[in-house]
Amino acid sequence: MNGFRKLLFVAMPFGSKPDPTQRFEIDFDDIYERCIKPAAEGADLDVIRADEETIGGIIHKPMYERLLLSEVVVADLTLANANVFYELGIRHAARPRSTILIFAKKSRLPFDVSPIRALPYELDDAGDLGVEVAEMLRGTLAERLEEAKESETVDSPLFQLLDEYPGIDLPHDVTEAFRDRVQHVSQLTEEMRDAARIPKEERVTVLKNIEERIGDFDVASQELPLDLLLAYRDASAYDEMVQCVGRMPAELRQVLTVRQQLAWALNRRADSGDRESAIEILRGLIDDYGPDPETNGILGRVYKDLWDEAEAEGATGKAEAALEAAIKEYEVGFDADPRDYYPGVNLLTLLRRRGGEEDLARVQELQPVVLFATARRGGLASSDYWDVATVLELAIIGEDKDLAERALGKIELLGPQDWECETTARNLRLLAEKTEDSAWISELAERLAL
Repeated sequence: MNGFRKLLFVAMPFGSKPDPTQRFEIDFDDIYERCIKPAAEGADLDVIRADEETIGGIIHKPMYERLLLSEVVVADLTLANANVFYELGIRHAARPRSTILIFAKKSRLPFDVSPIRALPYELDDAGDLGVEVAEMLRGTLAERLEEAKESETVDSPLFQLLDEYPGIDLPHDVTEAFRDRVQHVSQLTEEMRDAARIPKEERVTVLKNIEERIGDFDVASQELPLDLLLAYRDASAYDEMVQCVGRMPAELRQVLTVRQQLAWALNRRADSGDRESAIEILRGLIDDYGPDPETNGILGRVYKDLWDEAEAEGATGKAEAALEAAIKEYEVGFDADPRDYYPGVNLLTLLRRRGGEEDLARVQELQPVVLFATARRGGLASSDYWDVATVLELAIIGEDKDLAERALGKIELLGPQDWECETTARNLRLLAEKTEDSAWISELAERLAL
């Protein structure tokens, strides 16, 4: 094995996620850092983790490689995350053994996997992993991992049920090439994550250096261009985002998330013809996939920016048409899935800003629906910027100064990206324009934009 340690692949949710009862959030990064990662080190395993957040949930070739070739897999089944179960199904279909399941006792395992031997862990009433419980989980998991490295016990239900099921047996040279690639990809991915912690003016230079080392996107591991695209987005490097997509192979450029991000970047860059190109891309996505909160929401943002420009130019007719188009797209996006608050809160903001009698009646009708969608995501207790920013906007729409102040305080603790704060601050200024007592809203917008 050329001195390589055996590999552990971890399939689990990322970040903090609300439990199904919405009573608390579970910090899966904490579970990974305090329990799984040190347990892997104790068992002398190299650990790699599925990153669903940075690639928009796209299942890609490296994911299959890791599921097929890693000697051990740990899958956290808490919350019945769809990506995790998909990955578990691939693993059970490909490898007969060394797959370890864990779950929080506060969750209920689906019937199909409940008979499989799984390792439970206890969360307190706030959804946290206590010190003693973390130590117990780390120790027990280290023992399981040590056993799994050499285990001959079949744990895949498919292999247990079908005696002649062949599974997948890959050649030695494929395994060795995979290990080399994983090491290269993991290093560049970590460097991209580290870049997020340096000042923006230095970050783009670092990311461009990483892009050079990725090399030809046609042969690079698929996740690297995707991760780079979103790293450029967080650095507000819109030109680099457009160029990054241009270097991707044709099949990757057709991925839904990539097309959405390209349209988003074109709208933000706003060079000559960019917004027209963004509209064309988004209209094409709607033709291909139908209405969608994200696609229609981005399209709504394009028209919202066109409205803003037309107002600044004094082009009243053009401004009214663009505002009408923005409202329509946000409404279509929210109707497509009322569980997604993103187009909903923007719809409320623009209806409130336009301020007609029917508009304000529609605000009263929709506000409880958007509030419910936000609460489902954890509301003010969430650690996601957009969840809390939406609470802030809804508090201003409802003229709840105390809640707005609390939401802004939470945002300041989260340390969001500049472009995120700029987006929310702009919405606050729009709301201030149609509010008699607007000084407090303008003050919140200024604090947010700093």
